[in-house]
Amino acid sequence: MSVSSINPATEETIETFEPHSPVDVDAALSRAEGRYEDWRLTSFEHRARLMQKAADVLESHVDDWGPSMSLEMGKPLSQAQGELKKCAWVCRHYAENASKYLEDQTIKTDASKAFVRHLPIGPVLAVMPWNFPYWQVFRFAAPALMAGNVGLLKHASNVWRCALNIEDVFRQAGFPEGCFQTLLIGSDQVEKVVRDRRVRAATLTGSGPAGASVASIAGDEIKPTVLELGGTDAFIVMPSADIEAAVETAIDARTQNNGQSCIAAKRFFVHADVYDDFREKFVEGMKALKVGDPLEDGTNIGPLAMKDIRDDLASQVEKSIKAGARPLFEQKDLPDTGWWYGPQILEEAPDNAPAAHEEMFGPVASLWKVSSLTDAIRRANDSPFGLGSSICTTERAEMDQAIRDLEAGSTFVNSKVASDPRLPFGGVKTSGYGRELAEDGIRAFINRKTVSIA
Repeated sequence: MSVSSINPATEETIETFEPHSPVDVDAALSRAEGRYEDWRLTSFEHRARLMQKAADVLESHVDDWGPSMSLEMGKPLSQAQGELKKCAWVCRHYAENASKYLEDQTIKTDASKAFVRHLPIGPVLAVMPWNFPYWQVFRFAAPALMAGNVGLLKHASNVWRCALNIEDVFRQAGFPEGCFQTLLIGSDQVEKVVRDRRVRAATLTGSGPAGASVASIAGDEIKPTVLELGGTDAFIVMPSADIEAAVETAIDARTQNNGQSCIAAKRFFVHADVYDDFREKFVEGMKALKVGDPLEDGTNIGPLAMKDIRDDLASQVEKSIKAGARPLFEQKDLPDTGWWYGPQILEEAPDNAPAAHEEMFGPVASLWKVSSLTDAIRRANDSPFGLGSSICTTERAEMDQAIRDLEAGSTFVNSKVASDPRLPFGGVKTSGYGRELAEDGIRAFINRKTVSIA
C-alpha cells in the first residue's frame, strides 16, 4: 500500500511513495553487510573528506530542502533551514574530531604494551522521528559512518521525502553504495530488521512505547541500543534572574518546532517573589506569537505535524482544564483546514492533570508558583521523564544545587536546552539511556577492544 506525505497546513497530498518490499529490504541489508567489510578498513582521512563533502551538499540544498521539510511536517521555514545548517555542522565536527575521539587509549600494566582500540561493529539501524527529520538522523549518521560503521534508516512515514533526501546527501558526497540506506518500511517491520543477523545495533529517537519495544527486541538478540525518548523538561526561574531574558528564553524553549520537541521546556516553576512579573510577560509574549503558514516570513508557529498529534494535545488541554488548570488566555481563531493549535499557558494544573505529568507535544506551557528552589526541584523531579532541564539564576549556590539535584540528562543555566555536536546528549529515567553527540556519541556503537602484548 502506498504512503502519502500530507501538508499539515492544507491537508493536501504532497507526494506518494511505494514502500520497500521484503525483497528490497533484504537486498539493502546484504548491501550494508558487504559494504561494511570494505568501509571499516578505510582511513579516518578518507571518511573525513567524504563527510566534509556531505556538509557541503547539505549547505547547497538549504533553499530547496528547507521548504520541502516545512511542507512535509510544518515547522517554520527559518527553523527548517537552520536545521539543515546544523546537520552540516555535525558532519564537519565528526570529520574533524573522529580520529581524536577514537584514538588508542594506552594503559600501563605488567605487559610490555596494553591499550584499548576502538573498532566499528557493523550495520546500525536508526529508527527516527519526524519532528527534526534531518537533525535526528545526522547526529547518528555522522559519528556512525566516521567510526567505520554503516547506517540503515527507518524514518517516520510522514517524512519519507526527507528520508530519501538524506540518503541522497551521502550519495552526492561520494560515499560508496551501501554506506547509508533509507528503508521505506512501516513500524510493523522494524522487529524483523532488528532481529536480522546482519544488523548489529539499533538506535531510536521517539516515544516511550516505541523505545521499549526496540530495546526489548534488541535485548532478546543481545544487541546494543541507544534510546532518546520523551521529556517534560522543567524550566525554573529564581528571583535573581533577568526576568525579561528569562521570559524570552522560556517562550523560545516552549515553542521551538511548534512545541513539538522532546527537549522543549514544558513545565515552568517560578519563584513566588518574581511570579507575577514573569507570568504577565510570559502571557504577553505567548499571545503575541504569529500562527500561520510556515513558509511565510515572521511565522512563529506552524501547524502540528499530524491530525492525531493535534487531537491528542487538544484532549490533554481539555482534561487538564476540567481537572482544575486555568488557561491564561483565549485561543486565537485558526483555519478550519489543517492541523493547527495555538499557543497556550495552563496555570497551576493539579497533580492528576495531563499538564502535570504527561508530555504535551505542542505549544502549550504549564506554569506553577513555587516557594523555593528546593520546592521547584522536588516538583521538577516528580516526573517519569528526565531528559533536559533549565534554571534561570545568577546565584552560584542555586546553579550548583540544580546541577546536583535535578534528575535530567542535562541542566542548562540561563539558556534553553539544546543539542550541540560538542556536548553529549541524552536522558535518564524513561527519557532513555545512552548518549549521542560528542565523544560519547561516536563511542556508542564501537568495540572497545582490549589489547595486551606480553
